[in-house]
Amino acid sequence: MIKKLSSVLLLAGMLAGTTMTSTLSFAQGKADKLGWKLGAQAYTFNRFTLAQALDKMDSVGVQYVECYNGQTIGNGIEGKFDWRMDAAKQAQVKALLKAKKKKLVAYGVVSPASEQEWEEVFKFAKAMGIQVITAEPKREHWDAVSRLCDKYQIKVAIHDHPKPSHYWHPDSVLVAIKGRSKLFGACADIGHWVRSGMEPVECIKQLKGHVLHLHFKDLNEKSPDAHDVIWGNGVCNMPAVLAELKAQNFKGMFSVEYEYNWDNSVPDVKECVKFWWQEVGKL
Repeated sequence: MIKKLSSVLLLAGMLAGTTMTSTLSFAQGKADKLGWKLGAQAYTFNRFTLAQALDKMDSVGVQYVECYNGQTIGNGIEGKFDWRMDAAKQAQVKALLKAKKKKLVAYGVVSPASEQEWEEVFKFAKAMGIQVITAEPKREHWDAVSRLCDKYQIKVAIHDHPKPSHYWHPDSVLVAIKGRSKLFGACADIGHWVRSGMEPVECIKQLKGHVLHLHFKDLNEKSPDAHDVIWGNGVCNMPAVLAELKAQNFKGMFSVEYEYNWDNSVPDVKECVKFWWQEVGKL
């Protein structure tokens, strides 16, 4: 009887694994067709080195990376990740990413102080193979940023921190990018919109055709003090956001940015990743 029960449980586990693998494969096919990538903003693991963060990304099943300024690199590489890294340090970081089987897609959020600094940031992004710079540019730099986007063929996605940030509302992003490069658009942080009292789906609609990148998160409540929760358990209406992005033919990366339970967020992030794949499979 015990042997029979063990066999049943083993078979159930095998079937569950097969079903999960099949579901993931189906969702991956959909994501590829949509041009969607799921990655993580390294800030999710800012209590750890970049090397450790890459390992944590591996454990939750994401391969695409958005780095940020100031994270200790680790793995025997001195210093912090920053656009000011020299060529030798850049080569070390690229080797680290390759060894960890991760692809650096995005970088930010940055706010360079001058047009010269903007040029240096773009040169750095080009050297590192970065496709998207998430940023909050100063008004006087909008034209320069647009020109540099075209020159280097790198996207700049304006990020929305909550009120009183200049870019908290989609209208301010639209003003900044109007009449400028098609590579100059929005980084939609849907959680910050909720903190500012707005509905993510409506904000995505306002930015139709201009969303280049996302900081994806779900929150426990609609308030400035809200905190992250496992995706699908909060108030951000993620299925509707995904449906709207599909309708707009969005192509790009979703960065997991989980800013809660900092020291032990891997189990939560893993559930977020699972939710994303399940929802993509339904589209």
